[in-house]
Amino acid sequence: MDSASPTAYDGVRPAPRALATEAVHAGREDLARQGLHAPPIDLSTTYPSYDSRAEAARIDAFAADGAELDGPPVYGRLGNPTVARFETALARLEGTEAAVAFASGMAALSAVLLVRSAMGLRHVVAVRPLYGCSDHLLTAGLLGSEVTWTDPAGIADALRPDTGLVMVESPANPTLAEVDLRAVAHACGSVPLLADNTFATPVLQRPARLGARLVLHSATKYLGGHGDVMAGVVACDEELAGRLRQVRFATGGVLHPLAGYLLLRGLSTLPVRVRAASAGAAELAARLAADPRVARVHYPRIGGAMVSFEVHGDPHAVIGGVRLITPAVSLGSVDTLIQHPASISHRIVDAEDRRGAGVSDRLLRLSVGLEDVDDLWADLDTALGRSRAETPDVKGLHEALN
Repeated sequence: MDSASPTAYDGVRPAPRALATEAVHAGREDLARQGLHAPPIDLSTTYPSYDSRAEAARIDAFAADGAELDGPPVYGRLGNPTVARFETALARLEGTEAAVAFASGMAALSAVLLVRSAMGLRHVVAVRPLYGCSDHLLTAGLLGSEVTWTDPAGIADALRPDTGLVMVESPANPTLAEVDLRAVAHACGSVPLLADNTFATPVLQRPARLGARLVLHSATKYLGGHGDVMAGVVACDEELAGRLRQVRFATGGVLHPLAGYLLLRGLSTLPVRVRAASAGAAELAARLAADPRVARVHYPRIGGAMVSFEVHGDPHAVIGGVRLITPAVSLGSVDTLIQHPASISHRIVDAEDRRGAGVSDRLLRLSVGLEDVDDLWADLDTALGRSRAETPDVKGLHEALN
């Protein structure tokens, strides 16, 4: 990227294009004019300038509204050209004015809460289930927030004068429960709706088009797509983006340029990966639903590459019985992962709250990758057989899971 204009691309926003085209080209429009094909990685932490008066004016402008700096970069905590490419591309895919990237999904959510709290709006209305650490961050009040948990139908009644945010996940982690985002956005009134779109990605839904003002991603998952980058990003309007940039600058939760490069590369194959993995997930969901060893299968109407299922036998035996599938936390990689939410991703949530949100002790979460579906099923079939063979009595199972 031309360091003199890190995000403007001559000020021209391309005409609307198909998602697959945007995934490949967004954030890269200027490369050919520079004689480049692959985006460069700018690892600089600081940048030279011989005009300190101009630098002072630009710093004053950033302090006023958090707008992206005109001209060359100043310092890595204010912005980075490689990361800016990813932000431009993700905003295009989600259909928002801007996007702000962070070092992790939790850093991104924390920045949103800090922005609203700084305005005196510390109250959050949220719908369970959420990702376990998101749930904990809200419940524990670690950033001074206060949360009211409700179902989607109760959002309007839960709003208060100091409500700064309504937060939902759809599909939700790990039950894959879905909410009507358009109806929820209507119930929010003037309060911003934050929709965690990590599971669906912009390939399957664009919450901003349904009324969400902020769209959150753990970019570690599908956006990166290969299990080798940790990041978070919020897609939103420019006003909120400016405030988020100010919080990022002040708190230091910046994304490393190499991570920005890997995420931009990951976006180019996002539609292909999500659709291919979704086809495999749908087939596995059907096979699991027909299996007598499985008590219940959760697969969203919107589709996607995530499947959750509850077993009659010992879920820990399934985790211990897989060989091709990787037993690990996280999701969205090219390889298939399985985990027991009550033990890992949602362990930090109070047990009663967890179960009340549908996260049972027998629930397993499967992130389907790009392997052949028959190979994946063969591995699951063997592991499920072990779960039945090792099923303890009901009392023993209850004690083992608690």
